[in-house]
Amino acid sequence: MNGLSVAGLSFRYGARPALEDVSFEVAPGAFCALLGPNGAGKSTLFALLTRLLVAPRGRIVIGGVELARAPTAALARIGVVFQQPTLDLDLTVRQNLRYFAGLHGLSGREAEARIAAALDRLGMGERAGEKVRALNGGHRRRTEIARALIHRPAVLLLDEPTVGLDAASRAAIVEHVHRLCAEERLTVLWATHLTDEVRAGDRLVILHRGRILRDGIAGEIADGRPLTEVFLALTGAEA
Repeated sequence: MNGLSVAGLSFRYGARPALEDVSFEVAPGAFCALLGPNGAGKSTLFALLTRLLVAPRGRIVIGGVELARAPTAALARIGVVFQQPTLDLDLTVRQNLRYFAGLHGLSGREAEARIAAALDRLGMGERAGEKVRALNGGHRRRTEIARALIHRPAVLLLDEPTVGLDAASRAAIVEHVHRLCAEERLTVLWATHLTDEVRAGDRLVILHRGRILRDGIAGEIADGRPLTEVFLALTGAEA
């Protein structure tokens, strides 16, 4: 499978379980929302997918490559946008992306072409020469997503990418990433605790206390009820 596959994944912090027997698959070109309240295990899962942590049990396959067997090749197939911003505020948008391209061994015309294409996809081409410090939160997030696409990953991981953004900026980011799935056949895993970022046709995995409670199409899981209502009933989270 050229998308993302997680099978039997478990992890503990000492005696405290963070994930227990987590399994799901995301098909190539699909947008999958990983929905869970704070403390559900979403960030732990992302740390395992990016090999910041190593799971003692379970299997992760990224773009057809098993992470444990060929970590370098598997990690080369993912782009990541972490919850905490990681841009250099004193560099321009283009300089941030150029630095990242260099880390992937890209330079010269190829790097510039990929940077331009990634920025155009996110509607950031006209801001390439601006310092990141001058951008609003939504445009900084778009820059981070563009940066994550430079090496042409098969899978894009986004961990709570809209935290701290206003409603309009959040909606714009969600729209941009859905368009990447539709137009670029990019496989996306989008971690969030906000139900309004999930569309009825999205693949949805609901995670709570380290376990998957539901896995399917969001509209089918909601079954005619507001997704927020379903989510709160399943997790007992506060509205």
